[in-house]
Amino acid sequence: MKLFSNISGLSAICGAILSADKYKKPIADARQAGDLEKERKLILEAVHGWSCRVFDHFKSDINIINPENLPESGPVVYVSNHQSYGDIPLFFYAVKNHQVSFIAKDALEKAPLFGYWVKTSRGLFLKRGDARASLQTINEGAELLRQGFSLVIFPEGTRSHCSDMADFKAGSLKLATKAKVPVVPVTINGTYRMFEEIGEMTKGVHIDFMVHEPINTADLSRTELAELPERVENTVRSGLEKLTK
Repeated sequence: MKLFSNISGLSAICGAILSADKYKKPIADARQAGDLEKERKLILEAVHGWSCRVFDHFKSDINIINPENLPESGPVVYVSNHQSYGDIPLFFYAVKNHQVSFIAKDALEKAPLFGYWVKTSRGLFLKRGDARASLQTINEGAELLRQGFSLVIFPEGTRSHCSDMADFKAGSLKLATKAKVPVVPVTINGTYRMFEEIGEMTKGVHIDFMVHEPINTADLSRTELAELPERVENTVRSGLEKLTK
């Protein structure tokens, strides 16, 4: 990373995230009291607020396509391609109706400020290459969904750093089918231009956030459940093909 040229952007991101510090105690108090509805409301206000400040600083042009497909409430599982670290604040920005968090790689847990808010927003960290730990994360995620929290998964398993999309990992939708909650496929394009493309934080980037029709997993037959991963991957991929023509 070109540190000197990125100082301004890093400072803006840190400042935006720190602006949500006032929510830390109320969120913790609501969680301790078992008031999950209040906790979700506070999480939404906190992360949406700081994500708006991030994209305002970078003067990002965010185009939300098919916003009518965004659920009014959770719990749901959003399934998306993954181009950039910017995909996380993008979801916080775009999903305005209810709380959302992430199944993220365990390395992100140590990221200053960012990792804290993934955890605080009820996200989970996945340890790659550890089948037992992965199963535990799926079980914990399914329980969060049953409690009304919503999650995002990136089944490619890593950032593409470009407009390409890798194959989805096998078993990536077990989280949603185990909890029997709707799946919302999402196609993202453009976030990699904010940083990953040249290693410098870039302003004025156009970003597309395409929301596809939700799929109610509770109504699917065994055959349809078996076909669901391929169905969702094809939906996300076809969206990316349209956005990159």
